[in-house]
Amino acid sequence: MRLSQERLPQETIRAKRDGQPLDPDEIGAFIRGLTDGTVGEGQAAAFAMAVFFRGLSLPERVALTRAMAESGRVLAWDLPGPVLDKHSTGGIGDAVSLPLAPMVAACGGYVPMISGRGLGHTGGTLDKLGSIPGYDATPGLDAFRRVVGTVGCAIIGQTAELAPADRRLYAIDYLTGARREPRFHAVTVALGAEMLVVGGLAPDRDSAAERLERALASGRAAEGFGRMVAALGGPGDLLERPAAHLPAAPVRRAVRQDGTVAGIATRALGLAVIGLGGGRTRPEDPVDPRVGFTDLAGPGSSGGLLGIVHAADEAAADRAEAALRAAYRMGDAPTERPPVLERVDAG
Repeated sequence: MRLSQERLPQETIRAKRDGQPLDPDEIGAFIRGLTDGTVGEGQAAAFAMAVFFRGLSLPERVALTRAMAESGRVLAWDLPGPVLDKHSTGGIGDAVSLPLAPMVAACGGYVPMISGRGLGHTGGTLDKLGSIPGYDATPGLDAFRRVVGTVGCAIIGQTAELAPADRRLYAIDYLTGARREPRFHAVTVALGAEMLVVGGLAPDRDSAAERLERALASGRAAEGFGRMVAALGGPGDLLERPAAHLPAAPVRRAVRQDGTVAGIATRALGLAVIGLGGGRTRPEDPVDPRVGFTDLAGPGSSGGLLGIVHAADEAAADRAEAALRAAYRMGDAPTERPPVLERVDAG
């Protein structure tokens, strides 16, 4: 039988790999290792994959959320309205957070939001903000708090002060394919949010139900800290329209369509953007903000424009055009999908 004091990283990984429950002290020790660097990249990746396959019980989720949130500062607010946060899987285009935060602020809420860089096929809110000249995506906490209190919202990147362990694990589990949505919401706890809304996209009702179940199970970990959680699922062929395209790419190519759009493999579109240089395969990779797709046709669109390719050169444009055409399924009519499959209110 394992002794609780044998909390070497490899023993924690071995225990989760073999389906054994982890106690809070063991989880806390591993997350402290993530923060101070004594847990290596390979160990962190192995832990993420073990969690992916074996899952976490509710007590383990609460312990992991607490440990990651407390790896840095936990904020407290004194504001005349509710402090809210939103987390979602992100759709292709990944443009919800940019209008949502000011909309909620206009309704009297306060939205201190931390967003990540693009590490998967959906892109990243932080990379979009980083393409705006003069935008400081990593200000100090004093500036962050001042802006939230003044205008009602602010979107920044993760810092060494807020949930640094989450920042490291976020990158590792995304790039190793060990990510299951939604996450453990440690950032929400660290931000001091009173309510969390969790969103997700899925290709069909069965997978939407599975994601909703995971969302609520993950959200209950946040509820251990007094947070309320809602979750929703929607069709996986939805496209979130890009808010901007800056600056202009050297190659701009319009791709025309014949027939009616019956379905879209949106993940394939996101991967094509990564191939253009608009995403990452490693955390340290740069992102070219000039490249990507705009003016993409939605389900039911007939004739005319399929989309516009923005590429660094003609060869990249050729590859992206082929990927764009392959991602679209053409037919006589679009597959019938409701705009939202299901909503669950866990509050």
